[in-house]
Amino acid sequence: MFDGGFMNQPFAFGGEEGKDQFDEQIIYRSSLQNFLIDTGDEVILVDTGFKADYAAPAKKLGAPLYMGERVAHYMEAFGALGYKPEQVTKILVTHKHNDHSDCIREFPNAKVYISPEDADALKLDGPNIVRATYGEAYKNFPNAQQVAPGIWFIEAKGHTRGNSIVIAECDGLFYMMHGDVTYCDAALKADKLSIIFEDKQAARQTLDRVREFIASNPTVYLSTHCPEGYENLALKRVMKL
Repeated sequence: MFDGGFMNQPFAFGGEEGKDQFDEQIIYRSSLQNFLIDTGDEVILVDTGFKADYAAPAKKLGAPLYMGERVAHYMEAFGALGYKPEQVTKILVTHKHNDHSDCIREFPNAKVYISPEDADALKLDGPNIVRATYGEAYKNFPNAQQVAPGIWFIEAKGHTRGNSIVIAECDGLFYMMHGDVTYCDAALKADKLSIIFEDKQAARQTLDRVREFIASNPTVYLSTHCPEGYENLALKRVMKL
């Protein structure tokens, strides 16, 4: 939805040790994208971005984060893939922030999976809202639930108190759509927490589990806020720590 942006190192790396420990002149690329899974039987969205009337911040040199130039509104980008809203069966919301949740009401037939904490924060209720129960282990993650064959919704608290990640298994690879566990792949590799979170201790535990999973399983790491997210997907590029 956005591309050609940037973030500085204090924003990308400073969530645990503090922004002043990092160099604001070191810059990483930024973008904004969400993901769609077509299983053949279902069309499943992982997050839904901003509404069309969202006023994106203007480019400002020296800003900690600039998403980039708008490529398309979320519903435009969705339609360009050749799907219609009524085809979507499930939406898996990684967390409550509006760049991940604004358009969930545009899909009339979708069951919306979201953590209880973030459902409460967004005041979501009704027969289409599925408050995640997790309830079983998946690999090294203790709380997860399978929402479709080979697709897991996993508790990953920290960035928000109800943060979740999604892993889809396909052809021996594990596609990890993690919301904002990190803002850029460089932070994952450097083992650094990004600046925005609600529970620092839980965020550290989640990042440790994510890195442990990646070390043990061939994982395509699909970020929301950096171009490596869509590049890794296109190349089926397995993350190396």
